[in-house]
Amino acid sequence: MFDLLDMDIIWMRYAITLASVAALSGNVAIGAVLVYDGRLVGYGYNAALIFHDPSAHAEIIALRVGGNYLGNYRLLNTTLYVTMEPCIMCVGAIINARIHRLVCGAIGNKIRWINLLRINYFIDHAMINHQCDIKTGVLSEVCSKQIRDFFKYKR
Repeated sequence: MFDLLDMDIIWMRYAITLASVAALSGNVAIGAVLVYDGRLVGYGYNAALIFHDPSAHAEIIALRVGGNYLGNYRLLNTTLYVTMEPCIMCVGAIINARIHRLVCGAIGNKIRWINLLRINYFIDHAMINHQCDIKTGVLSEVCSKQIRDFFKYKR
């Protein structure tokens, strides 16, 4: 059967495909997939231009779809795969949804908002009691190239 690394690669490839859909629509090339118990329960790609909605990020859309599918805003025991490190808005949504595990492809070269998800930050600042496991670098070269190519084309 597949081990966790294999599954991470499989789901990240799906997120990469969704990022391509975002790019084709003129949106920033980011895709996200939400998985529960080995099943796809939510997915999204950046669609701010399509919906005229600044919150229509891939992660937010995937969480909305997943919440509707599971019938709960608390997405306990889920894994969110995203092709690019989440922004601060999406990190807030990940915290509120209580995502168990976050898997990122490309990591930004500016601010690393995912550090807000690390348990030591919350313990040190007594902000929240939710822990999110984070894995970075899954298909990072492919994800990084996809986002670079998008912005290269846009310029």
